[in-house]
Amino acid sequence: MKYRLSHLIYPTDKKIFRRMFYLALPVILGNLSRVLMNIVDVALVGRLGKEELAAVAMGGILIWTIIGFALAMRTGVQTVVSRRLGEGEYHKCGLALNNGLIFAAGSGLILSAVGYLLTEPLINFLLDDPKVIPMAEVYARWGFMSVFFIAIGFAFQGFFNGVEKTRIHMQVTIIANLLNVYLDVGFIFGSANLPRLFSNSPLGDISGFAGLWAPFNFPELGVEGAAIATFIASVWLAIHYLLNALMPIFRKEFGALRGGFDREIFRRIVKIATPQGLQELGVTIVFVLFFKIIAMVGTLEVAVTQIAFVIMQASFLPAAGIGTACATLVGKYLGEKDADRAESSMIEGVRWSMIFMGTMGLCFIFFPRIILPFFTNDSDLIEPGVFALRVLGVVQFLDAVAMTLWYALSGAGETKFPAVVEMIIAWVFFLPLCYLTAVVWGYGIAGAWYCFAGYIGVYAAAVAWKAIEGKWKHIEV
Repeated sequence: MKYRLSHLIYPTDKKIFRRMFYLALPVILGNLSRVLMNIVDVALVGRLGKEELAAVAMGGILIWTIIGFALAMRTGVQTVVSRRLGEGEYHKCGLALNNGLIFAAGSGLILSAVGYLLTEPLINFLLDDPKVIPMAEVYARWGFMSVFFIAIGFAFQGFFNGVEKTRIHMQVTIIANLLNVYLDVGFIFGSANLPRLFSNSPLGDISGFAGLWAPFNFPELGVEGAAIATFIASVWLAIHYLLNALMPIFRKEFGALRGGFDREIFRRIVKIATPQGLQELGVTIVFVLFFKIIAMVGTLEVAVTQIAFVIMQASFLPAAGIGTACATLVGKYLGEKDADRAESSMIEGVRWSMIFMGTMGLCFIFFPRIILPFFTNDSDLIEPGVFALRVLGVVQFLDAVAMTLWYALSGAGETKFPAVVEMIIAWVFFLPLCYLTAVVWGYGIAGAWYCFAGYIGVYAAAVAWKAIEGKWKHIEV
């Protein structure tokens, strides 16, 4: 792979440029709706107090430990589906979905059950604050019950993305997120309190919107209300994907939900998904421990880190949409035996991600004091938040490369190398250095965030080297 600075400015292949934009835009819009959902979650919970925000932070990162493995269902299904699409074997695209659903249902059920049963000891390991622990436990339990439906949704998502129907991803995600936001507001504060809440919002007096909840008598549930809203939205997401898969075009042309177990396709999905699932599980555990280290510094620092991580999604989820499109095109072109166009897809994907994430990064660096008040009105959180957001702004340029090439290599079937390398970087270097700088040497949240930036930078260099090496062009899927 040859990469020049000019590739950041000009498309390397205009046809691929147009196709990637066509596939990526619906995913970006869907992911942006997810960003807005998370922003609303944090903004609403942030109005309750820093203890509630810390509870959602710890409960949420614990849930993502499990969801990280489920996320690999999407990669396994999408990689096999896009390769079969390129080879013209459309009926095997449906078989990949069917077998991916079997894998997702079995894995999702186990993950949900294990997470639910281990909630109490895990939360007590991560937290020492007696005010935060009960709320975090409630939030995590509801989240773990959502994992089964989320895993099913990821399998469907991989299928629709793989057959280049990313608009389905957009429609389902946006509707599920709108449902979540609607229920969030009502369940967290209770419908009776909404006129007062909306009259003092960061956007001014918007109390007229309280009428949207007037027909229903939502109870005031606080942190638990946020968790219940997410659970209901997750159930609906899986149902909505199912309804789309039952449409004649997908059943007749691709064989979706027709045909049963196929040992070879199931084996291929598992082979691709397992390394990435273990990678996501391992990395998310790293971030759980990262939050644990931050918690050793203080509850306020946990709340700051939670806000920064949610804001970060505003940049990397659009890039994830580009990566998703890139993975589909890489898999399809390799199925067509056109490695050169697969390579051009990688370059174009990095270019787009640098544009999106770099722009957001510059906003984080230069306008942190404008961004932060949307998430908290606690003045104690603003100053450390400014520092975290500026470090995050620099990280965006590194993460653009890391994330896009991670998706692209997955689309080629290369999931082992990124998994092994990231585990080594995260566990051997990042975590120990983070603990030493933040706790032992006393640099606090600043030391932890500098280590985070270094971790992303080294990983970006590693996956870039793997992409340039080119062995991914010869992987059979």
